[in-house]
Amino acid sequence: MLTRREALLGSVFTAAAIAATTAMPAAAASAKEVAGLPREKVTLVAPPFVHAHDQVAQGGPKVVEFTMTIEEKPIVIDADGTQLNAMTYNGSIPGPLMVVHEGDYLELTLINPDTNTLAHNIDFHAATGALGGGALTLINPGEQTKLRFKATRPGTFVYHCAPGGPMIPWHVVSGMSGAVMILPRDGLKDDKGKQIRYDHIYYIGENDFYIPRDESGKFKKYESAGDNYDDTVKVMRGLIPTHVVFNGKAGSLTGENAMKAKVDETVLIVHSQANRDTRPHLIGGHGDFVWEQGKFANPPAKDLETWFIRGGSAGAALYTFLQPGIYAYVNHNLIEAVELGATAHFMVEGSWDDDLMMQIEAARAIAS
Repeated sequence: MLTRREALLGSVFTAAAIAATTAMPAAAASAKEVAGLPREKVTLVAPPFVHAHDQVAQGGPKVVEFTMTIEEKPIVIDADGTQLNAMTYNGSIPGPLMVVHEGDYLELTLINPDTNTLAHNIDFHAATGALGGGALTLINPGEQTKLRFKATRPGTFVYHCAPGGPMIPWHVVSGMSGAVMILPRDGLKDDKGKQIRYDHIYYIGENDFYIPRDESGKFKKYESAGDNYDDTVKVMRGLIPTHVVFNGKAGSLTGENAMKAKVDETVLIVHSQANRDTRPHLIGGHGDFVWEQGKFANPPAKDLETWFIRGGSAGAALYTFLQPGIYAYVNHNLIEAVELGATAHFMVEGSWDDDLMMQIEAARAIAS
């Protein structure tokens, strides 16, 4: 078992070794390819919200510029005050959703401030090339790097930290994952090839956490991200999470933080899980169109009750709300939804359908 010091030093030495072997010609060729293309700077926003974007591309390909800062910080992950020594992209779990169009270039400036203690990087599942850019982006505290790749495959894709060896699962279950959405240039299509649009988009990142307990069974607290390494790995190896949550905390998307929509509005839900399989289900609603594997070049499935997101992937589901109310959105492993925290809410505004209300009242009369 690695000690905390060995873990930190190993991560730093790996970053230095990979940085020394970075191939400059590939970067130069990429710069030549994008010369003359228009550029657009995008300010990322914290999930479940998504930065403004066109659903249908305007004009030709462009370079879309993003900046993310890595932040190591404690985060409370449940109502009992349980603390995770989190590693985050831009301070949120999950990291922000980045949206571009097929044929665009995604350009990311990744910053690892000197206030952090660990080396970090980013592996884009959407990118083509060894390690998804992980080798080119591994940076120590106080460093920053820039990566650019062409978005050639439309769909939703995970990104996560992958600093090497045993650091990879530890960083991922400490919060370091997010997603990219690459839209077709002419927008989303239904199963018959007809264009479809959404009124709202929400990004839900599901995480499994492994918090060590003390001798009395209480969750332990640690001063920094590195201090919990040895204890956390022991819990991780049992493959039994202590928490399974949406957007970093049990209840983070309920109550006042419930996602909003109105009757007859269409919502696109992007859902990612960088580590374990999950089974999203909208109670009282359906997946009108679902890209279960997250790939928009494939026709969507229709009318799903529950869909399946593989560990290490992101999927997308489209639903038009037909009735008002509070809709629970859960991982339909109900133990994980009810006991471990994987539940969110949609609050849908509108007036009740008169015919439905008559049916409800009739049912109540019969029951009484």
